[in-house]
Amino acid sequence: MSLADSSALVESRPLSSGVNKKALLVGIVGTVVVLDFLTKMWAMNTLTFGQPVPVLGEFFRLTYTHNPGAAFGINIGEHSRMFFLVLSLVALVVLGLIYRSTPARDGLRLLAVALVSAGAVGNIIDRFRFEAGVVDFLDVGVGAHRWPIFNVADMAVSIGAVLLLISFYFEEKDGDEPEPAAG
Repeated sequence: MSLADSSALVESRPLSSGVNKKALLVGIVGTVVVLDFLTKMWAMNTLTFGQPVPVLGEFFRLTYTHNPGAAFGINIGEHSRMFFLVLSLVALVVLGLIYRSTPARDGLRLLAVALVSAGAVGNIIDRFRFEAGVVDFLDVGVGAHRWPIFNVADMAVSIGAVLLLISFYFEEKDGDEPEPAAG
């Protein structure tokens, strides 16, 4: 086969119509879970529980704590840890179904599912490891007006959820296009 023949062969192949779904999922989930785990271990080994450490004045602090509830400090009482553990596992099943039904060309939705899944896994690990709940340490706010303390997994869930909503919004908008009139 000559160089010209091989060049024509390469040009005749269709271009990829999307991302490698499995590589994206494994890469994002693996990276976020490892980063979440390492930062939580660092917080537990470095920070004093409940004692804020200013990083950018009072606006951004590091405050090690445990959250037995869910995101944004949602707590339903003594059974919060188990309730949110089961809820997270159910969410992973739903995310798995969304992932399986999402075509490789929908990179935004795949990224969103990977981020939410990664965050869920990171916090599930804590729910299994610590009876006190999920390790949180990122503390943002001004004075008494503070966002609930969070972690890397929470950021992944939040960013992924927003991206998932955007992907569903655009899918719905695309589906709202009127059919062309029959001529």
